[in-house]
Amino acid sequence: MHRGITVTFPLPARYVAANTPILIAGAGPAGLATAITLARAGREVVVHEAHGEVGYRFKRDLQGLDNWSTPEDVLAVLHELGLTTDFTKLPCCRGYAFDAWGKSYTISSETPIFYLVKRGPGAGTLDTALLTQALQLGVEVRFHSRVRQLKGAGVVATGPKGADMIAVGYHFDTPMQDGFWVICDDNIAPQGYAYLLVMGGKGTLKSCMFSEFKRKSLYVKRTVEAFERLVALEMIDPQPHGGVGNFHLPVTSYSGSQLLAGERAGIQDFLWGFGMREAITSGVLAARSLLDGSDYATRQREALRGVMSASLVNRAAFSLLGNRGYRWFLRYMASQGDIRARLYRHFQPSPLKYLLAPLAHWITQKNLG
Repeated sequence: MHRGITVTFPLPARYVAANTPILIAGAGPAGLATAITLARAGREVVVHEAHGEVGYRFKRDLQGLDNWSTPEDVLAVLHELGLTTDFTKLPCCRGYAFDAWGKSYTISSETPIFYLVKRGPGAGTLDTALLTQALQLGVEVRFHSRVRQLKGAGVVATGPKGADMIAVGYHFDTPMQDGFWVICDDNIAPQGYAYLLVMGGKGTLKSCMFSEFKRKSLYVKRTVEAFERLVALEMIDPQPHGGVGNFHLPVTSYSGSQLLAGERAGIQDFLWGFGMREAITSGVLAARSLLDGSDYATRQREALRGVMSASLVNRAAFSLLGNRGYRWFLRYMASQGDIRARLYRHFQPSPLKYLLAPLAHWITQKNLG
């Protein structure tokens, strides 16, 4: 991660000379979405990336690009934002969830609940697709560039600052069929969930836990054993992997005069933890604010704070359920038919969720402590 970055940003972006490069720290989805949006508007952009490749911390992770936040399909939304969808993806309309007693629940929708995508460097990944688009638009990406100061207009999109949750497990090859499986059981993923994702002969298995981080090795072992028992898990050449996430409502969209985007700004899906869609959206909003001089905090609040408040309330409620509550939750969700429509309703903002958000934040922080 980049640390100690400062930005001199004395004037709104509309007053920055057109021939002055706009600088971005971080070449993740948020940073690259910012760069692409600026470059499409004809601005010169330089992206500084501390590592030697995009998606360094994800390696060959499989993740879910959520499709429940809006009625429109997420691929159509990305297209409307001017962003590429030229990456490998698997539409997921049907999967399976298990409770702590091993009972299976079918999760289904007529349209994709989410799209499985590959993260990290390499052909077909979301990160590489965004990088390719940025480079084709003339964006300069400087790898191995851990900047200390960005002079002029800039955006910092360097990933999470700490670990409010961890997702630990393995990447591997597998002969298993494509699909997704989830387990809700505090004995293998405290206050979280375990998941198994398979696409094109590659698999990702993780225990996504919100407490008891010091016992992560035990929970990963239990996760492997559970999926072996429940779905005949087959892992070939498993490689250990882990990641972290922050879970807090952003207090500000700036650090001093810096525009913050993606997980660096606390932008995340608090319930399920991938958050790519929110991160990408925040990058586009940051770019638009730089282009027209509008208030980024207002744009971010109008576009994202409602759904983030709703997901934070969802996260707090989920963390309090316990195994018997998870069983009720899975029964309820499986009985609703179109799960995408149900998730969409649960992720919509409401006056009640705005009121409950501070309490939800307190509950999540208390549980994390």
